[in-house]
Amino acid sequence: MSCPHRLLAALLPALAICAASAAPFLPAADTQVLERLPARASDPKVQELQALRQAWRQQPGDVDRAVRLAERYFDAVAAEGDPRYIGYAQAALAPWWALPAPPAAVRVLRAKLLQFDHRFIEALADLDAVLQADPAHGEAWAWRAAIHMVRADYAQARRSCEQLAALAPPLIAVACTAQVDAATGRAEAAAGALRNALSSAPGADPAQRLWALTRLAETEERRGAYPAAETAFRQALALNLGDVYLLAAYADFLLDRNRPAEVLTLLKDRTRVDVLLLRLALAAQAAGRPEREAWARSLGARFDAAALRGDTTHRKEASRYRLTLRGQPDQALALARENFVEQREPADARILLEAALAARQPAAAAPALAWMAASGIQSVALQALAARIKELP
Repeated sequence: MSCPHRLLAALLPALAICAASAAPFLPAADTQVLERLPARASDPKVQELQALRQAWRQQPGDVDRAVRLAERYFDAVAAEGDPRYIGYAQAALAPWWALPAPPAAVRVLRAKLLQFDHRFIEALADLDAVLQADPAHGEAWAWRAAIHMVRADYAQARRSCEQLAALAPPLIAVACTAQVDAATGRAEAAAGALRNALSSAPGADPAQRLWALTRLAETEERRGAYPAAETAFRQALALNLGDVYLLAAYADFLLDRNRPAEVLTLLKDRTRVDVLLLRLALAAQAAGRPEREAWARSLGARFDAAALRGDTTHRKEASRYRLTLRGQPDQALALARENFVEQREPADARILLEAALAARQPAAAAPALAWMAASGIQSVALQALAARIKELP
């Protein structure tokens, strides 16, 4: 496991980080600022990417160069939330993309890109093929665990974590199993295991600590241990790795605690990323800020454009938008139901329950309630929503 930051990304949930543009925009004047780029040319990461791109252009048929460039593009998605990098990564792999059995490195990358588009069955087929040839391929086991977690196949996720344990650093091995435990009725034990692993590895790679701390924060929040959750969130933020998933998760934590002003500060100038713009709009609504409507209109345009492209990777966010920002529970419920067919994580269950409650359609919540009962997940928020659903006539 020579690239712990890649292993970190492998263990993150399959994110739908969308920053797609809507209709073409014509600036009012030459001096109008269209976009503030997140990095400067002097940034070492930008320089690294430019060097990798230049090397690839010189020899686009060199698989090692193509893989290195595609990996760097994929890493940029988690850090910057710009899905255009997914397309760039696929372009770098174009000579091997359609091959039934490309080199293992390409096949793992292809699986990562496919899962981003919610093509989970195809992604798992690639990963299983790699593992059949090389059972010691740690990254393939990590991605297999991540995808099975999203699909709520906890037995397969646990099996992947068990295989990963002998190949990964101890912190990651513990964290992988802890995420399964946290989703299957053993949240207190999972939180304890994560805390012990973190204290035993103070010098672990920052990316590893970021992933473990984020999992700890989410586990503690679901248990209702809010001070412990906030401590873990803040420790993760203090690593200054700029992770989009972490920012979105902490923003949701703050919104649930009725602290919208802190969300507006946390996500200032992060409107390029749909998942963060959604939280900004929700915070602006809660705080009575005038930016709310402009941000909501921008989100709506992006979701409409995505729908025209046939892009369905952001239905959870679109459901929250319809429910909370537009007051359209029926449309929100339709999106949440479609989303839950593909993704069955706590946030997916929550928006389905919230939409079913708002639409006063308790029967629509049945898939989420069945998932809660089968998994044994411990979540104060989900249990409260389930109780309200059961009170509906």
